[in-house]
Amino acid sequence: MTATADRATVTSPRRADEIDSPVRERRGLGVVSGAIADTWAITGRHMIAYRRVPGLVVAATIQPVLAVLLFKYIFGGAISTPGYTFIDYLVPGIFGQALVFGAQATAVGLASDVKSGLIQRMWSLPMSRAAMLAGRTTADLIRNTFVIALVWVLGLALGFRPRTGVLACLAGVALILLLGFAVCWIFAAIGLALRDPEAVTAATAPAIILIVFSSTAFVPAASMPGWLQPYAAHQPLSAVLAAVRALFNGGPTAHAVIEALAWIVGLLAVAVPLAARNYRRAA
Repeated sequence: MTATADRATVTSPRRADEIDSPVRERRGLGVVSGAIADTWAITGRHMIAYRRVPGLVVAATIQPVLAVLLFKYIFGGAISTPGYTFIDYLVPGIFGQALVFGAQATAVGLASDVKSGLIQRMWSLPMSRAAMLAGRTTADLIRNTFVIALVWVLGLALGFRPRTGVLACLAGVALILLLGFAVCWIFAAIGLALRDPEAVTAATAPAIILIVFSSTAFVPAASMPGWLQPYAAHQPLSAVLAAVRALFNGGPTAHAVIEALAWIVGLLAVAVPLAARNYRRAA
């Protein structure tokens, strides 16, 4: 009798992956709320880095500020922008340029995290697997919002004057921020694939040039060679900038906004799964 009771109380050893953890205990809404909390914690980690290393904020803001001043006072007189004053045409372009350039920091940062072993350590913690990527891109979205606000204020000081209402302007800002969010996911996938900051910097520089300087960020597509115009007018950044300028300055907006949203959704549909796959491989 005693032997039978003793055998009944003995539990067989469980594998490590069968042991309950805070993540495994989440069910239903708990999974969602836990993922949100973990994402916000990672976002906070990156925001603390911005506060403790002011150079990161300076690096993110000095380039768009200098670009506004450079184009306004040096190149502005040589660029024709039919239907717009040059500053009204320029400011949305600087928004796009700043967000694409800033996405390089996303790729470099994630590559550094892989190289230092931080991502591998994160995988050993009882937290949402999506939090590392979602937190990083959310922090970059907050940074981009600050950059947009800074360029907006500088543009107003230099004569930038939106002609539409507050809601249309907010829609334009939201659209450009969504593009920045999508581009951050693309660059996140690149950073996780290459896993080396120097290699990421070298690989993303041509992509940045191709995206920004062959777009309508600074000059209309009509001023470019005929063979380049179709690409320049309809690539993702140009499509979003066309919608943003329409929302800021009035005129037909529906087709431009639909094309911009289609590009953003398409980019996210490709970039998010690709970044997630590269993230799993890097862990």
